[in-house]
Amino acid sequence: MISPMQQVVIAMRRRESEAVITALQHAGVVHLKPIEDSPLRSDASHEQTSEELKEAERLLARVESTIAELGAVRPAEMVGVTVPPRGDWAARIEGVASPVAELARERTEVQGDVDAAAAYAEPAATLARMVGSLDRSRRVSVIPFVLHAETDLGELQASLQEGLGDRFELAVENSGTGRVGAVATLAGERDLARTALGRVRLAEMRLPGRFEGMPLEQAAAELGQIRSAGRDHLQGLNAKRDALAKSHGPELFALRDGLKDLVAVHDVRTLSARGRYSLVMQGYVPVDRIPALEAALQPFGDGVVHELHGVDAHHDQAIPVELQNSEFVKPFEMVMGLMSPPKYGTFDPTWVMATLMPFMFGMIIGDIGYGLLFLAFGLWLNGKAKRGESWTVPLFGMELTPRVLSNLWQITKWMSIWTILWGFLTGEFFGTWGEHLGLFYLDEGILNNLWGWTGAEYHAHAGAHHHGLIPTLFPRLETGYFSNIMLVLALLFGILQVPWAWFIRIREGLKHGDQVHVWEGIALFGGVIALILMAFVTKAASDFGQMFNFANPLALLMWLGFLAFVVGYLRVIKHYPMLPVELVSQGGAVLSYARIFAVGLVSAIMAKLVADLGWNLYESWGIIGGIIGFILAALLTVLILAMTLIGHILQPIRLQMVEFLNPTGFNAETSPVYNPLRRLSSAQESVK
Repeated sequence: MISPMQQVVIAMRRRESEAVITALQHAGVVHLKPIEDSPLRSDASHEQTSEELKEAERLLARVESTIAELGAVRPAEMVGVTVPPRGDWAARIEGVASPVAELARERTEVQGDVDAAAAYAEPAATLARMVGSLDRSRRVSVIPFVLHAETDLGELQASLQEGLGDRFELAVENSGTGRVGAVATLAGERDLARTALGRVRLAEMRLPGRFEGMPLEQAAAELGQIRSAGRDHLQGLNAKRDALAKSHGPELFALRDGLKDLVAVHDVRTLSARGRYSLVMQGYVPVDRIPALEAALQPFGDGVVHELHGVDAHHDQAIPVELQNSEFVKPFEMVMGLMSPPKYGTFDPTWVMATLMPFMFGMIIGDIGYGLLFLAFGLWLNGKAKRGESWTVPLFGMELTPRVLSNLWQITKWMSIWTILWGFLTGEFFGTWGEHLGLFYLDEGILNNLWGWTGAEYHAHAGAHHHGLIPTLFPRLETGYFSNIMLVLALLFGILQVPWAWFIRIREGLKHGDQVHVWEGIALFGGVIALILMAFVTKAASDFGQMFNFANPLALLMWLGFLAFVVGYLRVIKHYPMLPVELVSQGGAVLSYARIFAVGLVSAIMAKLVADLGWNLYESWGIIGGIIGFILAALLTVLILAMTLIGHILQPIRLQMVEFLNPTGFNAETSPVYNPLRRLSSAQESVK
């Protein structure tokens, strides 16, 4: 549900504004709204405020760059971190930042040398042996180069002769990283030699960075030394950085929080109406947190005045939204976070997502074995969350915090429970392993007693398992008998949800006095129900004559639905002239729920094929075949899950977010997320 809000206006003396804003930060309940076009804009101390803000922002940037250079990680708990008075912040920050910046510069230089040594040490050593001290000569130029694997030495020789005649010497030798060569020619013909190399797609080898221009012997000696000792030097610098991060990291994070709080104070002033002696701010506060707001302002007595009044949900576009849901529903707010929050005063569908998304997922997978795998994965996530550990998702590189992992565990738990429960109904354990092992079986009498009322009739067939521990009650793999039942059950979600969505549209339109949305909702609510009833009355379009059988109450309701559509359409035809097309689209939205049946059946068939393959190998080759079959089935199961799992998760989410929520208007209007002014630093860290 959406928390009810109150609008608040707070007026204070200018000289107490920082203390009041700090108190509001500590309370953490007021969502600020900028005051625009206010006559209270004279600011006698604006220049001083700007200088303070610039200094705070400079120090904040310095702290953040220092934290980045250290690679420091914020401690899970900041308890016990002491921070000096505000007047000492600049000196403390600079005292850490300067040596850290120098260390970062040295690390960059050493890393560059290590990388250069890894790439050029061997070629440089080989070339140095080849040319000796010749590259120090003023009359002779030596041009080193690296040969490609496909370079033809004859073609190279011919190119050099074409440009230089006989005025050159060429040497080529193998090094540990490939072939290298050098051309020696007269100093004045250096460019001619380069051109000749270019004709055979070779270029002069230039050493990087500070090694460029060095004689090859000197460069080879330094690169060799770096190659042998550079990584140890770099590891020492990294150890020094880690030690600095461990000793100064917590204080730097605390200083950063304090500076962010200080910058926030100045930012709040820019959002407020300012006079020479006063400051006024406005915002929103949840009704249940008004006592916290009043407690924060109470110490200032008459120096602060605040006024609360109701919000105008019809016209105010800036009312923030905070969702308040039960412990069961709350984790699914993360799923709904994929979209913008609902508009204040409208429908919060998080509980629908929490109820139906795991249920539909379980219906699609419907396998005890898969459900146990999901449950084990969820327990692993929960273990990391309880230990306060994060998890970086492979391939995506996304880091999930312990709080996110805890929410994922709650979601995964319910998805697993429904998957296992549906697995008992479908009689599936990693496909048909449950049947092969005698856990599940098909009973003709039970199935016909349970589903015979639908007109379907099950007859035992060769190959079916008729003995076991648990009878299968929802045999979706019996496609010849059960497919239509499964399809209708899947469509039942759409038959209920799509009209319900348009009913919500009507209700919201009435609540907000929006007659256009009311009549649009009436038209499509009636039209969708009429289309659904038409499918039943005509027996899936097999007998359209039944539409005029007025002895059938369903036919009467169908025509009443079409009448509601016509009346509603005439009322909104100027706004929605294409509403008949939208009606057809909504009929398609109902049919879209068939994907629960289709995707689930495909998943079950693939699991059956894998299980049957493994079992057939066991029956054909005995124990050896069973071992091979088990390993092969396990590998194929992992492969199938990897390819299909994301789709199985997204299908129920898509049905709720598109087919259900679009008609409600959920995606058309939104409100900002409730983001109150909060203090990042603790009370101890905010010492002045």
